[in-house]
Amino acid sequence: MLYALLVAPFADYEFMRRALVGAFALALAGAPLGVFLILRRMSLSGDAMAHAILPGAAIGYLIAGLSLPAMTLGGVVAGFAVAIGSGAIARATVLREDASLAAFYLLSLALGVTIISARGSNVDLMHVLFGSVLALDNATLILLASIASVTLAGLALIYRPLVLETLDPGFLASVSRAGAWTHTTFLALVALNLVAGFQALGTLLAVGVMMLPAVSARLWTNTITGMILLAALFGCIGSYAGLLASYYYSLPSGPLIILACGALYAVSLFAGPSGGFLRKITPRSHLEG
Repeated sequence: MLYALLVAPFADYEFMRRALVGAFALALAGAPLGVFLILRRMSLSGDAMAHAILPGAAIGYLIAGLSLPAMTLGGVVAGFAVAIGSGAIARATVLREDASLAAFYLLSLALGVTIISARGSNVDLMHVLFGSVLALDNATLILLASIASVTLAGLALIYRPLVLETLDPGFLASVSRAGAWTHTTFLALVALNLVAGFQALGTLLAVGVMMLPAVSARLWTNTITGMILLAALFGCIGSYAGLLASYYYSLPSGPLIILACGALYAVSLFAGPSGGFLRKITPRSHLEG
């Protein structure tokens, strides 16, 4: 009974297996980045960058149609340009980085939608905005797996300076000059994962699988390592549950994956031992923090 309910859809249908592998790749690489975005108080920056890749992907679409290499290359270039440009604007003007990202976000979304609408149909626009996780081919799966591998290797490489810059940037600046390149590398990894998420979930939902599991994990533990592991686990659980719900109820897979991650967030808000509602109302001894 449980096999037929929970395993059979993936065992019987190749497109479900492909979707699950692609979603797991996004969760395992994106959710740890989301943890650092939260700790660095850059949660909305991820959303801004997700929309910032749209014009690059749209230009790739304008040149080559729904071509994976063209749209990916365009999205990567646009994402890197926004990540670097927003930092440069913040250093050269009185604007903070979040303000410049917000400006890029609004302009990029409008420009990208305009470009796609001028060339394609409403179906093409929906594909770009909301993705097509149930239609992942071999090339897309290889891309997602490659980006996930590069992301995890990159995080391992910059982990120590990234943690130091996140928790105490003043101390890192006093003992090392690694802060600037660490921040730039981190933003590049975020942009790379948003491009990967764009291929499966679209620009409007790509940031969801990055941020919601990370926010949920923050409510269960105070350690960075614990948050990273839990965020990746929650992302995988949300992906699996969302795809199952999509299969049984014939609803769009991408939004249901995000809603499943949102359900985990709701549970975490209520029961999370590191800041959830129950934790706040449960009597504690005066020695507990």
